[in-house]
Amino acid sequence: MLPPLHGDTTILDKPEMWPGKSIEEIVNYRLSLVRGVSNIHIHSTSGKYIESLQELAMTSKSVESEATFEKTPIADIEQEKDLGLDTDSAPFGPVASLKTFKTSSSLSVDQRLENVFHDKDLRAAEGIVNLYQGGVEVSRICRVLSMGMLGLQKNRKLVPTKWSISATDDVISASLIKEIETFPTIDFFEVYKHIHLGNYYSVILIPDDIWGFEMQEAWYDNNGNLGVGIDFENANGLDHYPSIAGAYFAARLGVAEHLFKIRHKAAALILREIRPEYVMPLGVWQIREGIRKALDGEAKRFDNFQNASLFACANLSVSKNEWISNSKIYKNMKEQMRITDFFKRQL
Repeated sequence: MLPPLHGDTTILDKPEMWPGKSIEEIVNYRLSLVRGVSNIHIHSTSGKYIESLQELAMTSKSVESEATFEKTPIADIEQEKDLGLDTDSAPFGPVASLKTFKTSSSLSVDQRLENVFHDKDLRAAEGIVNLYQGGVEVSRICRVLSMGMLGLQKNRKLVPTKWSISATDDVISASLIKEIETFPTIDFFEVYKHIHLGNYYSVILIPDDIWGFEMQEAWYDNNGNLGVGIDFENANGLDHYPSIAGAYFAARLGVAEHLFKIRHKAAALILREIRPEYVMPLGVWQIREGIRKALDGEAKRFDNFQNASLFACANLSVSKNEWISNSKIYKNMKEQMRITDFFKRQL
C-alpha cells in the first residue's frame, strides 16, 4: 500500500499513532493508501518485487515509491461485502492489480529489523520476541512477519496480514506470561476503564497465583438482540482458536504488558461493549491500544469480586448479571473458594 502523497506519511499506516483520533480521521488515513495486488506463491520470499517490499518494510522512515497499475484503482467491492467478517485488519483504500513497483535507491534501514531478517537460523517466534524487546512497534513486527522475513530459511513464507497480526500478539503475550509467573500476586481486585471509538472497555485484574484470562465482547444488533462472544484460557493456555479471533490476542497482549511492567501477576477479565457509534471495523489494533490506554489509567481497588464487577459494569448497557453469568473465570473462582472453604472446615 502506498499514498499518492509526498513527505512523512508514517501516520497513515502506524496504528500506534492513532489513539485519540476519530473514526473519520483513521478512515481517511487508510483511504489515502492505494493497494496494489499481485498473485504470488506463499513460498516466494525472494525476487525483485518481493525484495523491494522487504526493503521497504525495514525502513525507519517514509520512502519515495513509484507504482503503476494495470487499471485505475477502485474501491474494493469484495472488502465492502466482507466488512463485517474481517475485522482484524484496518480498512484500506482503492485497489488494483500492480504492474510495476520501485522504491527510492536511498533507504534508511532499521538495523534491528535488518539483523533479524538476515539471521536465517533464528526461529520466527524468537525473532518476534527479539524485535519486541528491542523496542520495535507491534505493527512493524506484523509487517515483516507478513513479508516472510522471519524464521528459519527453509520455513519462511508470506503470511496473510490478519494471521500475522494475531500471531505477533499471541507470541509476544505468551512470552510475557511466562515471565509473569515468577512475580508476586496483586493484593486487591483492580478495575480499569477506557472508552474510545465507540468501544467501552472494563478490565478486572483478579488476585490469583495462577494465570487466567477471559475476554467477553457484547453488542446489540439492529433488531435489539444481544450478541456475545467469549473466550477463556487457564494456566494451560488456550485449547482452541478464539471465537472472537484476533481481538483476543490483542487484548491479552495489553494485559500481559501491564503485568510485566508492574512486576505482578493476576488473572484478568476483560469486558468489551461495542456501541452503535463504532460504525465500521477498524482492526484489532484499536483493542490492543484500548486495553493499553485503560491499564495506563488509574486503578480502582476493591476487596472482593462483587464490588469490582459492579464498578466495572456501571457504565455499560449490558447488565452485570449478563456479563457474570457467562464468565468462566468467575465460575472457576467460585469453585476455588468452595474448595478452600472445605479444607478450612476440615482443620
